[in-house]
Amino acid sequence: MQQTNDVVIRFSGDSGDGMQLTGTLFSDTSALGGNSIATFPDFPAEIRAPQGTLAGVSGFQVHIGSEKVLTSGDYCDLLVAMNPVSLLANRKWLKKGATVIVDADDFTEASVQKAGFKTLDPFAELGIADYNIVRAPISSMTKEALVNTGLDPKAVHKCKNMFALGICYCLYDMPLEHTENYLQKKFAKKPAVAEANILALKAGYNYASNTHIFATTYQVPAAKLPKGTYRTISGNGATAWGLMAASEKSGRPLFCGSYPITPATAILEELAKRKDLGVKTLQVEDEIAGICTAIGASFAGNLGVTTTSGPGLSLKSEALGLAVMTELPLVLVDVQRGGPSTGLPTKTEQADLYQALWGRNGECPLVVMAASTPSGCFDAAFQAAKIAMEHMTPVVLLSDGYIANGSEAWKIPSMSQYPEIHPPVVTEAPDGGFMPYKRDAERLARMWALPGSPGCEHRLGGLEKLDGKGSLSHDPLNHQKMVDLRAAKVERVADYIPEQEVYGDKSGDLLVVGWGGTYGQLRTAVDQLRAEGKKVSHCHFTYINPLPKGVEKIFSKFKKIVVCELNMGQFANYLRMRFQQFTYLQHNKVQGLPFTVVELTDHFRALLEKPEK
Repeated sequence: MQQTNDVVIRFSGDSGDGMQLTGTLFSDTSALGGNSIATFPDFPAEIRAPQGTLAGVSGFQVHIGSEKVLTSGDYCDLLVAMNPVSLLANRKWLKKGATVIVDADDFTEASVQKAGFKTLDPFAELGIADYNIVRAPISSMTKEALVNTGLDPKAVHKCKNMFALGICYCLYDMPLEHTENYLQKKFAKKPAVAEANILALKAGYNYASNTHIFATTYQVPAAKLPKGTYRTISGNGATAWGLMAASEKSGRPLFCGSYPITPATAILEELAKRKDLGVKTLQVEDEIAGICTAIGASFAGNLGVTTTSGPGLSLKSEALGLAVMTELPLVLVDVQRGGPSTGLPTKTEQADLYQALWGRNGECPLVVMAASTPSGCFDAAFQAAKIAMEHMTPVVLLSDGYIANGSEAWKIPSMSQYPEIHPPVVTEAPDGGFMPYKRDAERLARMWALPGSPGCEHRLGGLEKLDGKGSLSHDPLNHQKMVDLRAAKVERVADYIPEQEVYGDKSGDLLVVGWGGTYGQLRTAVDQLRAEGKKVSHCHFTYINPLPKGVEKIFSKFKKIVVCELNMGQFANYLRMRFQQFTYLQHNKVQGLPFTVVELTDHFRALLEKPEK
């Protein structure tokens, strides 16, 4: 057995082969063993594409390590390919000399031709014949192991992913107990199915162990992480829990009105489970109803939340303007995906920034934030809700498909570490009477009067309001004043958020700038270059509008600035508007995929070697 510091495994097969579950169970077992993990579910948009075709290939990649890992890995050490087309689709993600486990039973002449290979030797055709190819008869061995279970052939076939998982557990010296417990719990009402899956799991493990198909097995030591209670959490799950934490800290009940849309639906699903925490959810008929119910709930004294992706954000734009005009607290979570239009529903992108900043009619400012990691979605959601309630403003929280579906080990925090949230709620009229648009002198936030509060009766709507009184007004000077006040209120949020930080030296040759879900790849690339002695630092943004204080000072200390984002340069152009004195280089990608560390380090080295003009 050989110890290794980290390993990247990619499971791939047809959509019905259970690769997402297989990858999740492997990830959870690794995390329970003390490894640091980062995952990347990569599945097709089609609900059930034809079997054996490129359109139906589903994948799950996990990076496990004995030190903190920040990305799901560029290329894999182990590929599990359940059919020829999965091998074809994932050849580009193999490290040189990687191990490839295939289901030999599915590599028939017909399936090889259907996958699109020109010859009947896919390994030679792909140039990997000299890799460590393990041709395991997974389907037939699963059938043999389950011959006495009484299950029908279709049910037996569905267990082959557990056989493959057992092989992987043997290769990396991992226990079976967690997976066995999971299967027993999941199929508690179908004990025969649970038993069959466990038998297949053990059969795969024993097959790998007894036949010595691997010359070497590996063990990844536990990571030295801070002491505490950990769990695996996805970005969408962390977002939901961050919103619930903010509800608890504010004393305001949480309401989420949403329409299901990939890849944001899991937030609504997670919130819907927590009626025990007083959460109210409503699955509505369309995106407009989602945000309008959330605004109505906010008027009634709830923390109003709505969740969506890019196409839904477009539909919510008019109602988002209503939330700005009424100055009600609202959190809109946009889990970005490839666009435009329906685009790439299951692939990641960062191309909704312009829409979040300016996608509404009129002068319509609001707070825009971006989460950076799966577990970091908890803090981002908490802060978004805190700002929304304390500053009486809508907040758009940008996530993306990569961190929303990805997961990592998360140290469950103590809520005593989080601040109380103090919404400006009034339950009775103050001396002199209640004025809906009378503002706090520091934040410029208006008061939040709950319906039914004596003496606080008032109307809200989309027409312009008279400063202070809140009655309808078409006065030109009043409109100018209200536009200025709404903009100033958002700008003043900068006084209540942390100053911008820079990772690494405070000055140097190259500053790598990013925002949102590119954090892991950018930080890893910068760490690699710094280990080589390069004068490179990293500046990553969570708060986008308003920008934190200290940005101009940070930028002024570097010879070159490169802005990296999964769009064609939206944040770079935003920075050009705000800080015109600096030159911004760009590194952009719109392929529905996250950056790879390799492409980033190559690009950064080229920038460092290029002489300044």
